[in-house]
Parts: sequence; C-alpha cells; structure tokens
Amino acid sequence: MLRCHLLGHRFRFLHEGETMRWRCARGCGAEGSKRYPTARDAERYARAFDREDEADLGRRAPLGLLPLRLWRAWRRRRDGTDGGPRAVTRSR
Repeated sequence: MLRCHLLGHRFRFLHEGETMRWRCARGCGAEGSKRYPTARDAERYARAFDREDEADLGRRAPLGLLPLRLWRAWRRRRDGTDGGPRAVTRSR
C-alpha cells in the first residue's frame, strides 16, 4: 500500500492470553505476534505500544513534517519561550 510505504505503518496492538499481536490499521496486511511468559506481560506491552503521541506531533516529527517543525520553532521564538522542558500530560 502506497500510504504505508510513504508514511509508515500504523500498527495497532492487542493481546490474546500470553500473545501480543499487532496489525497495520491501514489494511496493508502487515502484522505479527510475540509470545510473552505471562498474559499480564503481553497485556502490559500491548497497552504500552498501542498509543498515539498526537500531543508530541511536530516536536518529534518525521522529515515529511519539517514545515510543521519549522513553524513551531518560529512560533516559540516569536512568543519568547525558551524551548526548555515542558510538562507532558498523558491521556489513557
């Protein structure tokens, strides 16, 4: 699929017992699995990997999002913020 080739896969993670499974949400067919010693481990890893960092979009942007990165840098400079550490809020 061209979208996955250009933008990368969009994996979704889930767990079934001791096995963590992942599949590309774009429907290109990329998938895989990994077995863990306990079902709790599989659930923990699936939950940790199955999240999207939309709050950080533009800060850790891929090269294709370079204009967004430049715009954010310009805006920070204009607003007078130093670009230092920021408080990160996590949604669950």
